[in-house]
Amino acid sequence: MIGIILCGHGGFASGLARAMTQILGEQPQFMAIDFTESASTAQLTAELEQAVAALDAQEELVFLTDLLGGTPFRVASTLAMQRPGREVITGTNLQLLLEMVLEREGLSSEAFRRQALECGRRGLTSLADELGRCRAEKPLEEGI
Repeated sequence: MIGIILCGHGGFASGLARAMTQILGEQPQFMAIDFTESASTAQLTAELEQAVAALDAQEELVFLTDLLGGTPFRVASTLAMQRPGREVITGTNLQLLLEMVLEREGLSSEAFRRQALECGRRGLTSLADELGRCRAEKPLEEGI
């Protein structure tokens, strides 16, 4: 099973982790690391290195981060590039987290990345677009 480390600014990671646990229950091979306002980059690096070590029994590991180019993304990217089988996915939201936690069994980190990106694209929508899609999919009944 792919290990997942969720990381982001403020309470992003712990908040999504609590929501995930409320919906799915506790999940194995999963850790959430917050990058709080008072934390330094060095502190975040140390915390992520500890998380990697805790999940290192896993052949493959995925970092889910909040913001492209942010400190959690940059630190995770540095750690991911140190070993094959590690991926970094950014722009994480609750739908992506839930789906990918459930779908990770048997996936390679590369397949996980591709599936997560598709999930993210599918999950970003609006009420108007969904209503339009539902109307387009509903067949019109034949009239007299």
